[in-house]
Amino acid sequence: MKLTLMRASAICTLLASPYAAIAQNSPDQFDDVVVTASPLTKSVNEVITGISVLSGEDLTRRSAATIGQTLRFEPGVSSTQFGAGASRPIIRGQGGDRVRVLANGIGSIDASSASPDHAVAVEPAQAERIEVLRGASLLRYGSSGSGGVVNVIDGRIPDQVPDGPYGIEGAIRGALSSVDEGEEIAAAVNVALGQNIVFHLDGTYRDAENYEIPGFAESAALRALEEAEAEEEGEEHDEEEEAFGVLENSQLTSQSITGGLSYIGNRGHIGFAIQDTRSDYGIPGGHEEEEGEEEEEGEEELVTIDLEQTRLDINGALNIDGFFERLQFFAGYADYEHTEFEGDEVGTVFTNEGFEIRAEAIQAERDGWAAAYGASVRQRDFSAIGDEAFVPPTETLQYALFGFHEKDVNNVHVEGAVRLEHTDHHNSELDDDINFTTFSLSTGADIQVTEQLNIGGTVFRTERAPNTEELYSNGPHLATTQFEIGDPDLDIETALGIELALRHNTPSTSFSANLFYTDYDDYIYERESDQEMEGLPVFVFTAEDASFTGFELQGQMELPKLSDLTGITQLAGLDLSVDGQASFVRAKTDTENLPRIPPLSLLAGIDASTERYSLRVELDYAATSEDLTEFEIETENYLLTNLFASYNWPSDFGDVTLLAALENAFDEDARQHSSFLKDVAPLPGRNFRLSLGLKF
Repeated sequence: MKLTLMRASAICTLLASPYAAIAQNSPDQFDDVVVTASPLTKSVNEVITGISVLSGEDLTRRSAATIGQTLRFEPGVSSTQFGAGASRPIIRGQGGDRVRVLANGIGSIDASSASPDHAVAVEPAQAERIEVLRGASLLRYGSSGSGGVVNVIDGRIPDQVPDGPYGIEGAIRGALSSVDEGEEIAAAVNVALGQNIVFHLDGTYRDAENYEIPGFAESAALRALEEAEAEEEGEEHDEEEEAFGVLENSQLTSQSITGGLSYIGNRGHIGFAIQDTRSDYGIPGGHEEEEGEEEEEGEEELVTIDLEQTRLDINGALNIDGFFERLQFFAGYADYEHTEFEGDEVGTVFTNEGFEIRAEAIQAERDGWAAAYGASVRQRDFSAIGDEAFVPPTETLQYALFGFHEKDVNNVHVEGAVRLEHTDHHNSELDDDINFTTFSLSTGADIQVTEQLNIGGTVFRTERAPNTEELYSNGPHLATTQFEIGDPDLDIETALGIELALRHNTPSTSFSANLFYTDYDDYIYERESDQEMEGLPVFVFTAEDASFTGFELQGQMELPKLSDLTGITQLAGLDLSVDGQASFVRAKTDTENLPRIPPLSLLAGIDASTERYSLRVELDYAATSEDLTEFEIETENYLLTNLFASYNWPSDFGDVTLLAALENAFDEDARQHSSFLKDVAPLPGRNFRLSLGLKF
């Protein structure tokens, strides 16, 4: 039966996402306009802070089961990599509540920011495009985006009437992977019901077994430490008992289905969508139980998570005449629950019911001056019940006002933004209320020095209120093997920063550089103490001054055609190009290095393409981790080789694309330093991935 499903999946696969096939624009056009950075329309080259847009064939190549692993090849981005089922993005060393993951401009409304073992309830397989905004992006999306914003745009609420035959456009794709015997199928369709009504339907199914790894699940450094500890205690360390070749409990099954309906008129649109998401995945590593009546000390339980979310989104825009030219709003409501099973027993149940609404008014441009004004409100009703209820039930209400202004003066573009935000936390267990009011602002400018060269910079001062986990945590957190203690006396975290940007583009080359420095007053993080509770080391949320310094570099160059170099006319249609990128961040407080900061990373590739096919070879490198905290173990460097090939051809049914990928071709042991599990859960070994897609 399983083999039949896999064969069926292979019949219908590829394209970056199903909805990417439906979209009205080409990938190149997509890359030109950025919707996440500001309510004002911008192109990639007009955004001063660091930004990445993943779409088209690039998104196809990177597509993974989680948003963190999908984005980990983007400049400045790493991931929490908590097995195959849970992985959030780490942006410039920041994660958790400082990185907002959005679905079409509204937060994921889940429990993923509370812990790295909690999956993000956003389906990357349905992404039309993903925008990654690095730096202080909270001025539109709130203080929980102070480290960066990821917006997954999937088109679940159509804003254009499909122009395909019979008013129908869609795509279907499926994929197979060897490293985990994985199978995936995803499909989406837009159907015009008359001249103004559009119906949208999409669905995704994914199933994967435990994935293969190149060697031991435990890193060489951890095994050496365990051997040294065993020798000190006069015991023998037996490596034969350790997991080898396969990462136990890394299986994943997930599915989602979404239905949407839009009214699209001459002056705007309004629509809604309902999505049901379910996921069942394992947490690698095992967790030691305390000694009890029916269990032995040191016994390991396999932990699995069963996740469910039902979500409603509403989106609308209206073009008008007068002082304002456009009104738009975004709203989302979700009922989220996930249950953590320890073996066959229910351990902890996390729930999060919440909503988010944002309304924006776009001012008509006047003499080069453009502006937008907005208001937002978010509510979160979060609770955890069970053995791992390290956070008490808490209600959070946040509302804000914000504004953006831009002005062009000759070849100089100037912009500024402000945000006023109020946050209320109510701990129902303690009947305690804590309130914060924050004010953030930024200003920047860029100069078009020549037609090819643009230089810009941004200065910002932002404030972030402590979140629920930082204030109220008090309990064991087995996923991260910590006993976490919050501090209700924590105050507002303030950041003062600067970012410089340079972009140079010619018809055959492009280069960009972003340099940043951020100085924090009362930066909130978890610091390890010298105490233990319930057999776990105690980590206390602490505020201390800190700084983040780093850069991202990107470049691409078209090479001379092989036909010109060799004189072989049959190669006239073959285009060659090379590209590369580098990312680095240094993060420390006044007294110590911050934990799990990604090391220097490099990515280099060469592409060969024609109208029908493309080939790519790339090298992915991460340096040995340095500047560790006292409790961290060094992570060794790695160099991975990835190969990609695709072929496109038209058919009577639509455009078909076949993709083959060989990831980690030489089966190298690779571990992400930003992951809590990096010493017990390496990245997957050699993986052959095949996918086939139909766009109609």
